[in-house]
Amino acid sequence: MTRIAHAFWLRAPGEGEIRPLTLTEPGAGEVLVRSRYSGISRGTETLVFAGGVPVSQYDSMRAPFQEGDFPAPVKYGYLSVGAVEHGPAHLLGRTVFCLHPHQSAYVVPADAVTVVPDRVPAARAVLAGTVETAVNALWDAAPLVGDRVSVVGGGMVGCAVAALLARFPGVRVELVDADATRAGVAAALGVDFATGETATGGRDLVVHASATAAGLQRGLDLLAPEGTLLELSWYGDRPVQLALGGAFHSGRLTIRGSQVGMVAPARRGSRSYADRMALALDLLADPAFDALVTGRSPFAELPDVLARLSGGTLPALCHLITYDGE
Repeated sequence: MTRIAHAFWLRAPGEGEIRPLTLTEPGAGEVLVRSRYSGISRGTETLVFAGGVPVSQYDSMRAPFQEGDFPAPVKYGYLSVGAVEHGPAHLLGRTVFCLHPHQSAYVVPADAVTVVPDRVPAARAVLAGTVETAVNALWDAAPLVGDRVSVVGGGMVGCAVAALLARFPGVRVELVDADATRAGVAAALGVDFATGETATGGRDLVVHASATAAGLQRGLDLLAPEGTLLELSWYGDRPVQLALGGAFHSGRLTIRGSQVGMVAPARRGSRSYADRMALALDLLADPAFDALVTGRSPFAELPDVLARLSGGTLPALCHLITYDGE
């Protein structure tokens, strides 16, 4: 049976379109997934949409089922949830998450999908890739009971980190963002909120996710002596300038990078990528994460939605894309 699907492609930087394609017949060990939802990873995908991926990062920035090459034409994305229409018996009919670009249906190896737990709504499950990043970050950061922690940058990743930190015993979390409207999201996640000017200092740990040099500098300024800043931001081809005088050396401050492409060293010997993704989906049973989904649009409008997100006229954390009338 010939199956026609549709996929979002970046035709040229700043120009997206929906293209038809013919799906291959699923073979042994493969699944056919009919999409229900996908999520726009706003920071990374708007960077890709604008053509801002540095040439040196073309290989490391490839998504698992990406087609084409940066800067364009390229099919990109990695937050997809759908139903298995063909495949092994234990997956047939199940709702699954896959690191797949925005596409109405697709055929992938069965081990590329993760079953969404029954207690996690399908629309919320698009956040699995973001929560997986947050899990990896906290494996890197290793916060301690009673730590004073600030998360600078209230985007998808920063909010996911804050939501997980709120569960740590005795940890007081402050979400810091220049946008005062993020206070409502912070309240929904159960953490404090401050703008950069009102942020609390003397922090044991700062997780930075604002993707701005000003946010990174403010995060360093908030640290207590011997404190650590965990850097999660992706800057693309933008240079970052910091002032490392003052207390940086005398306070013995640490800046540490974290990236989801590899399992954090602290758990690399005992956790696989599949284990990490399964944990992320399990954590999404918490309805507090619904605060991160701030809008929805049908798949046909995705080219316009990404243009508006990239241009800053559509504010969002995770913008949900719906398929087949969901």
